[in-house]
Amino acid sequence: MPLFAIPSWLMPHFYSGKKFKDLSPAEILDLKIRLSGFKDNQPDVSVVIPAWNEENNLFRTLSSLASNNTQRKVEIIVINNNSTDGTQHVLDALDVKSFFQNRQGISHARQLGLENAAGKYHLCADSDTFYPPNWIDQMVSPLQVNKGYVGVYGRYSFIPTLGQSRLLLVAYEAITGLLINLRRYRREHLNVLGFNMGFITEIGLSNGGFEVNQVRKFENAKGTNEFVEESEDGRMALNLKKTGKLYLAKSTEARVYTSSRRIDAEGGLFQAFKSRFLLHFSNLGEYIKGPEVN
Repeated sequence: MPLFAIPSWLMPHFYSGKKFKDLSPAEILDLKIRLSGFKDNQPDVSVVIPAWNEENNLFRTLSSLASNNTQRKVEIIVINNNSTDGTQHVLDALDVKSFFQNRQGISHARQLGLENAAGKYHLCADSDTFYPPNWIDQMVSPLQVNKGYVGVYGRYSFIPTLGQSRLLLVAYEAITGLLINLRRYRREHLNVLGFNMGFITEIGLSNGGFEVNQVRKFENAKGTNEFVEESEDGRMALNLKKTGKLYLAKSTEARVYTSSRRIDAEGGLFQAFKSRFLLHFSNLGEYIKGPEVN
């Protein structure tokens, strides 16, 4: 796959130019049929997605997940976090298992999902992200094979906004990759992001779950008044490390493709790059030589 191209597996899930209301009856039926294979009542794996006003993104994410190749028993759960658009209509139309969380904030949504997940393994997904065909197996296998690992996380790439190239995004991702490797030794919890992570459900629950002191909103754009530094995914990573190790899934089969809308909300790629460069440059000493955070 060319470095600057969107992978071919992703294209069928774009539904280019369509909102959910624009889908044909045949497209909705196809989605329902594929999703019906991810509704096991005694699952090995729970894939949990928090959603807030994601009517026109969520069905694309669900489409990518419903195209996963796995022999494992899987359930997909969506947590509707006070959506005021047609998110619940999408879930009902596609017959997706869902719960309503009236406490606003992504940590509350993820925690409710954790408490209702029946699978031994818990995978976190987001409603503006696309998941490759072998993602479920790539994320669960390390937890099964090596008993020392209790959590797993993967890499990601950005989908450019319409009419833009991936050229600058690739450079941004490359620098992020260097930081990920630096932080693995002293600040690994900073690498773990809620749209591409997983863990053993029982350990996640017993060690404190996703509870945080400050609850962030879904966009959480840096530089805005609503930005919160503490994150529920990083907190979960720290909680997991009380019991065991985290595994970085480096395979391209575990690399997800996510929306670049947060970068856009932060003033564009240049501004987002500048603010993160200043932050991480000032923290390099901690990443390399600082005490390990547990």
